[in-house]
Amino acid sequence: MTTRSTPPLDLPITGLAGLFATSGVLHLVRPQIFEPLIPSALPARTTVEVSGVAEIACAAGLLHPRTRGAAGLASAALLVGVLPGNVKMSVDAGKRARRKPGAKSAAFFAGTLARLPLQWPMIRTALRAGGR
Repeated sequence: MTTRSTPPLDLPITGLAGLFATSGVLHLVRPQIFEPLIPSALPARTTVEVSGVAEIACAAGLLHPRTRGAAGLASAALLVGVLPGNVKMSVDAGKRARRKPGAKSAAFFAGTLARLPLQWPMIRTALRAGGR
């Protein structure tokens, strides 16, 4: 049986940890931003807070070699889990931009669209941190 070694802490993994830490704190400080992304069957505030704590835990775990592997896999799972919410954010922004045309709503919609393809390199980085 072969074991996978933990990759070194490099710029992409450090960057992913920074994004998770920033987003996690934002989830806790301004949860109302994220609540519209939560399916109505779930408690929105609690779900946002739990995901914020999970992001902060993943960020911390990615920074230490002993926890990087598990944190990398958890980070990949978290990124896959939030992808539908990011798609919903973009769809909702597109609807708002059509209802209320303007530079601000168009720019926000463009930003949500530009963000979606960035999920894939983040997932790849998380998997690499996890030794995959």
